[in-house]
Amino acid sequence: MRRDVFQAIADPTRREIISLLAHREMNLNAVADNFDISRPAVSKHIKILTECGLLVIKQQGRERYCRADLKQLKQVTDWAEQYRQFWTQKLDALDTFLADEQKTDNHKSKKL
Repeated sequence: MRRDVFQAIADPTRREIISLLAHREMNLNAVADNFDISRPAVSKHIKILTECGLLVIKQQGRERYCRADLKQLKQVTDWAEQYRQFWTQKLDALDTFLADEQKTDNHKSKKL
């Protein structure tokens, strides 16, 4: 089953795993050592991250190593960007409105 990247980053443990592996490749045991949850629970999180393409696992001898592949996070940035643009436009319009109101208020008070 191919999972969605939004589902993967919704969980704080998975976000922490991504952050940990974004800086270096680690074997599965080393990843698990960073968490106070069971190794099977860490393995489940790693499986989900792998299914959505955020992690790549490679076998080296008897060890399995994980590395982050963060290209899939572009979906998240693209999605968030549309809302950043929307709110930037709204806040710019509010700024313009408030500046115009202040000019109007200053003009009225000078006439008094």
